[in-house]
Formats: sequence, structure tokens, C-alpha cells
Amino acid sequence: MRRRKTSSFCSLWLLTVACLLFTAGCSSDVPKDVAVTDEWPQIYPDYIGVTVPADIAPLNFAMLSDSVAAIDVEVKGGRGGSLHANGEYADFNIDDWHHLLAANRGDSLTVTVCARQDGRWTRYRDFTVYVSPDSIGAWGITYRRIAPGYQIFGPMGIYQRCLATFEETALIENQELPTTCVNCHTANRTNPDQYVFHARVDHGGTVISRKGSMEVLQAKNDSLGGAMVYPYWHPDGRYVAFSTNKTSQMFHLSGPKRIEVYDSSSDVFVYDTETHTILMDTLIMKKYCAENTPAFSPDGRWLYFTTARRQIYPTDYDKERYSLCRVSFDAATGRIGEQVDTLISADRIGKSITWPRPSYDGKYIMYTQVDYGYFSIWHPEADLWLLDLETGERRSLDEVNTSRSESFHNWTADSRWFLFTSRREDGLYTRIYFSSIDEQGHATKPFLLPQQHPKHYYRQLLHSYNTPDFTLKPVKTESATVIDLLERSDRTETYVK
Repeated sequence: MRRRKTSSFCSLWLLTVACLLFTAGCSSDVPKDVAVTDEWPQIYPDYIGVTVPADIAPLNFAMLSDSVAAIDVEVKGGRGGSLHANGEYADFNIDDWHHLLAANRGDSLTVTVCARQDGRWTRYRDFTVYVSPDSIGAWGITYRRIAPGYQIFGPMGIYQRCLATFEETALIENQELPTTCVNCHTANRTNPDQYVFHARVDHGGTVISRKGSMEVLQAKNDSLGGAMVYPYWHPDGRYVAFSTNKTSQMFHLSGPKRIEVYDSSSDVFVYDTETHTILMDTLIMKKYCAENTPAFSPDGRWLYFTTARRQIYPTDYDKERYSLCRVSFDAATGRIGEQVDTLISADRIGKSITWPRPSYDGKYIMYTQVDYGYFSIWHPEADLWLLDLETGERRSLDEVNTSRSESFHNWTADSRWFLFTSRREDGLYTRIYFSSIDEQGHATKPFLLPQQHPKHYYRQLLHSYNTPDFTLKPVKTESATVIDLLERSDRTETYVK
């Protein structure tokens, strides 16, 4: 009996000591003897002054410095409500976060940050997060994740991500199809009921999904001289514009550019998904020109594309500059017009235009401008530009551009938000950023795709985000279905008209 009493006493004593130690540990993360500074907190990601939709995932963040042991964060809404987070980083409850944003839609949040470093607490200058009256207008986004390699490819995949939470699911990964490259998932105006993507090398083919059915086209058509790449849907869902490219790459021995991608030849054409016909026209397939990166206007009446005079490759790769052009398109007959209009002349501006993406409301074309060529992801000078289709004026989107590459942009269905990839952090890995645009065409400060523990996540991620786009709803295609189709030897034949 005495042993039991002693044992019980010892257990109780140990439990009491443990509780006291735990309480002491917790209390050390409660701000006390706080010094105040007028400096902004150095946080990662930088969410200071950004504008976000009310349906975005929590903007969790950490202090940029690894020497910060703990932070204490309070978020107050301009119309009421508050949140509190304390610990290694600001980790907000998803439901509470969405309630706070919904209550302050069209207003703002004030964020107070205290940080403990070297045993001392510091309170920083409050910053503001603006809550847009406009929702993001999409369930989520799709993208490819790939290591930024050169001549070989490793594990990669096409994924979708819910923007209201941190949930990511794989649509297809190339580990399921060894020695195969998957890329370029493209939906019709963010609607995943119609999409196209490519598989290259082994099991190569072009996968087209529409009207509840799926087919795999031949990877190449001999009459084209290349594969079907860089797709863009016509709004009626019957036609898809492609380019066909003979792509090469080379490497720089020094300087900020590591790799150069160029095409020894390229053309633009339209594919009819109902008749499996490739519609070719000499206006967009000129012998001494390289046509590229097509895109239909939102009303379907115009086909935009870029074109450059072919150079002597690879010696004159840096003399290749693309102009932005358009030609009319008649969806009733599938005919290309008889005249090409030049919207932006490369000769006149001395720069090169690539990746034109019309806003779905018909107001703008957002494009990437580089010194030469078109494969902008490897060009540090690559910036986003906006062309006003009503006035013809164009301007650099200085609100979102940096000294490193910005590219691969797309719009929400309502044209109020856009996303793009940027290498602004380290010049190596592309990350996804979001910005909204107002009636005058001015963009807000971009914010990084939220993650639950962003500092840890992005430091550990050795993949780049590639060709992102919005999706109105989740893509429902089963990965096993796509893999089964790609593993089969039969392919849908295409015919040239």
C-alpha cells in the first residue's frame, strides 16, 4: 500500500511539473515587455497591402528571418470580426478566415504582428489586406509541376488546386506512364468540361475531352511536319487553334540566361474536333515566317497569333522578334479570313511579343514582352503588358512586374482576376501569383498562391509551376481513364484540309 501511495504521489508530482513546464513554455510565446517599431514586418509571403478575394484560402505567413522564434498575429476587420494566431507562423482556421473575409467584403483587414527574436518581443507597424468585392470567379486552378531541368525530364504531373482551401489533387502524373512527358492542360474559357493536353515521347498523343467523351489524337501529322502544341479553344467548343513547332534549345555559358529555346520552324492552324480535320491556310503558315502562340478572341471572330521572320539558327536566335497579329475566322464555315492585321509591330518597338491572352470581356490582350524570341520563361527581362483593344494603347503592368521573368498568364471567366508565373524569388523556380484588375486596367499588388505553411512548403518544393489556368469547377476525369487511353496503341487519325 505504501508503495502505491508513493508511486501515486510521484506520478502526481511529475504531472504537475510537466504542466508547469508546459504552461511556462506557452506563456513565453505571449507578447510581454513589447518594444514598438514603425518598420513593416518582414514576412513571407509578402502579403502587405495586397488585395484578395473573399473566397481565397487563409493568407498564412511566417517571419522571413529564421531567427524569429515565435509570432503573435491579430487580424481585425474594418466592419468587425477578428482572428488571432500564435506560434511558429500565422496559421488561421479556414472557416474562421472565410467568415471574417465574407463580413469585410469590399473593406479591409488590419494585421498586427508581434515577433519574438533573441528572447525579446517587437511589435511592428500594422499593415492592411484589402478584401475585394469581387470573388475569384473560379473553384480553383490547374497547372503542371515540373523540375526546371533542361535536356531530360523527371517526375512531373498536371494538378488541380482548390483556391478556398489548400487541397491539391493530381490529374495525371508521369510516374504512372514512365518515360512520358505530360504538359499543356488547356480548358475552354476555364470550363473543364472541355480540355486538351499533350503527352510526349513514349505513349505520345494529344488528349481531347469534350461532350463527355475523350479521344487521343496522333502525336504528329506528317503533313504538318511537327506536333500539335500551344492549344487555345474557340468559344463554341468545336475548334482548337494550335501551333506546330520544331523546337530546339541551347545553353548560355555565362550571364543571367541559362537556356535558350527557339523554333527552327513553326506554323499556326485550326483543328476541327468534329471532323478531325486540320484547317491549314497560307496566311498563317507563311514559308519565311514563324507563326506561333495562337488565341481566339472571346467572340470567336478573330484568331490572334504572333509571327516573326525566320532567322538563321542558331547563330541569329537573338534577332528573332515576334509581332502580334490577327486574322478573321468564320466558325460557320471554318474559314480563315483574307487579310492579316498587325496590332503590335516588332520592328517598330524593337521587342518581341509572346503568349497573347485576350480577356474574356473583350477589353484587353495581356501578353509577355521580351527582348527577342518567344520562350519567355528563361528571359529575366520578360514582363507582362496590357493592350487596350478599344484605344490601341499598350502599357507595361508595372504593378506586377519585377526584374525577373513574369509569364504564363491567364484570366478568370469574368476577367476581373488574372494569374501568372514569376521567378521573382530566386530566378530559378516559377511560382503562381494573383492580381485583380479594375475598370481602368490598373492591377493590384500580386499575392503568392497561399499554402498552409508557405515558408516550409516553398523552400522544400523543387518543382516549378507551369502553364497555370483557372478552372470553374473540379476536373472530374479519372487519371486511370486517361492512362488507359494513352497506353493503347490506337490513335484517332487527323486529316489535312
